[in-house]
Formats: sequence, C-alpha cells, structure tokens
Amino acid sequence: MSKIHVNATVNGDAVEFLCEPDEVLLDVLRDRLNLTGAKEGCGTGDCGACSVTLNGRLVASCLVLGAEVEGSAIETVEGIGTADALHPLQRHLLDHAALQCGICTPGIIVAAKALLAENPDPSEEEVRFWLAGNLCRCTGYDKIIRAVLSAAAEMRGDSA
Repeated sequence: MSKIHVNATVNGDAVEFLCEPDEVLLDVLRDRLNLTGAKEGCGTGDCGACSVTLNGRLVASCLVLGAEVEGSAIETVEGIGTADALHPLQRHLLDHAALQCGICTPGIIVAAKALLAENPDPSEEEVRFWLAGNLCRCTGYDKIIRAVLSAAAEMRGDSA
C-alpha cells in the first residue's frame, strides 16, 4: 500500500503528513504529529477519550481515517489553553477536583469546549447529555458537570 499525502490545519498550524490508507486520525495525531493528548480508550468511538473537533464538529478520532482530513481544520486538547494560560474549562476542572486518572480528561475538555461554542449557557441536563459520550471510570461525573457549568458562567462573564 502506498502512503497518502495529507495537508490539514491542526490547532491553527498548517501540517502535512503521510499516512496509510487505513490509518485512523487518532494514530496520525499521536504517532505522526506527536500530539498525544487524545487517548485510545476503546477504538470503537464509544468512550470519547479520543475526541477532537474536525471542521468545528466533535468527532471520535478513532473513527476518522487520516486520509479523510485533507484540507480540514482539526482542534485537539493541545490547542486549548497553555500551561501558562489555562482555558477556563481546564482551570475549573482543576478547581472542582474533577480529574483523577486523566485518561478521559482531554476528550471531556474538547467535548465541553465544543458544547460551549454551540451553547454558551447550557443547563445541567444539556451538559450531561452532551458529555454522555465521554466515559469516566473514576469521578462519577458530578464534579465534571459542575466544573463545565462554572466555566460556562465565567466565559459568559456572569459574576460569581
């Protein structure tokens, strides 16, 4: 099999890579572009650990072929905040002690950011529904939901 040449934008930067025709985007991100934030939890699109946005749409990167992203814009958890300037979602997850082992955290951050881009003032039920595709074996979700709602309020400029 010959490799496929792909041009895309990842976290605002133009990238190009070669990939196998059957190589999934998750493996391209991790193995070819050294963006290891997205995790492989299940490999079947059921756990959310590999969530990224593709042209503004939340996707499981384990279900998208790398060759399919030609000309696309991809955002991974690495494109959300920095160590010196955390995104409000990242900061509120820390402040609410909503993190434990961290396998699900990148996918939850990407999914929550996609939610807040679409709906800056979600109800608790809407947050729970939106994040239902992100499985966490450690936290029990309540702290995650509270952190997302708190970050949303800050991002809207609501006073505490």
